Amino acid sequence: MNDASNRHAPPRGYSIPLVDLAEEKSRQVVVDREPGQYLGHPSTVLLRDGKTILVAYPKGHGRGAIVLKRSTDGGRTWSERLPVPENWATSLETPTLHRVCDAEGHERIILFSGLYPIRMAVSEDEGHTWTPLRPIGNFGGIVAMGDVIRLKSGAWMALFHDDGRYLDGAGQPGAFHVYKILSRDGGLTWSAPEVVTTHPSAHLCEPGAVRSPDGSQIALLLRENSRKHNAMIVFSEDEGESWSEPVELPGSLTGDRHVARYAPDGRLVVVFRDMAHETPTWGDFVAWVGTYDDLVTGREGQCRIRLLDNTKRADCGYAGLEVLPDSTLVATTYYHFEEREPPIVCSVRFTLAEIDARLAAQA
Repeated sequence: MNDASNRHAPPRGYSIPLVDLAEEKSRQVVVDREPGQYLGHPSTVLLRDGKTILVAYPKGHGRGAIVLKRSTDGGRTWSERLPVPENWATSLETPTLHRVCDAEGHERIILFSGLYPIRMAVSEDEGHTWTPLRPIGNFGGIVAMGDVIRLKSGAWMALFHDDGRYLDGAGQPGAFHVYKILSRDGGLTWSAPEVVTTHPSAHLCEPGAVRSPDGSQIALLLRENSRKHNAMIVFSEDEGESWSEPVELPGSLTGDRHVARYAPDGRLVVVFRDMAHETPTWGDFVAWVGTYDDLVTGREGQCRIRLLDNTKRADCGYAGLEVLPDSTLVATTYYHFEEREPPIVCSVRFTLAEIDARLAAQA
């Protein structure tokens, strides 16, 4: 198993450069806003054509009627709100979108909605029509699904967390556990939950998955909700059958709701809400740039990027991150653009070539 547990305690802040894009309005695209209405917690999925993006988000803070929109130009413009099944209005949590396929290569998009029971809707036609939300089993959980990753067997592993309240629908707040469930039929049915990790003092939640470049390992980046520790990470070298003990990440990666994607040059980009203990951008929407090996060794990475200045601290993030064929990264989140206004859904566009140029200029 990974030897990350042997590394020294990481810093609570960071020393890598910060690139600030937050004031560059030309990079920002407003996906949706509604006067007096809280819009938050978006999830995105990029379709096969490399330019169509779907986004789903609730009308409310972490719960509420699910809104669906489509972009056909890589997130530069967005449709009006699209028709969705009537019972999507009953969603109790943040929706998440994932693109999966079965053993025959048939693709579908699935949308999860958590708490008890976890429910799922399915589209077989690239998001044009959807089933209603239906329970996937007699269990519940929070931020379902934080991530979904394909295993070498062809099965899909989905990840979520619970603090004891929703797993069986009648619990009390207690220890945080991260769970996995498996699908062997392309996301249509799912197994019962199994514990991935927990911690005696940290509150581990909101797993974000990333596979190593050589395919041999899976890492989960984890929010730490007690706020005593840095964010944490666990590793699996047997396709999720067993996991290393959780260890703290550097301050540069400490935040909430990590979403990771590889850029075309092999570098890793992770977006999240900044919750580092020592940072000038606390509560803002940020990105980290580094390598997978940085995750393994505990290095700080190459740089941090402030993507949006969130005027109401610590209420942003929960993002989608897509990589377009031209190397543009499209990070879509919610944030408070004015302190007394409810948040809007907005995306930020950037390339790593632009970030490298900024870093050279700053140096």
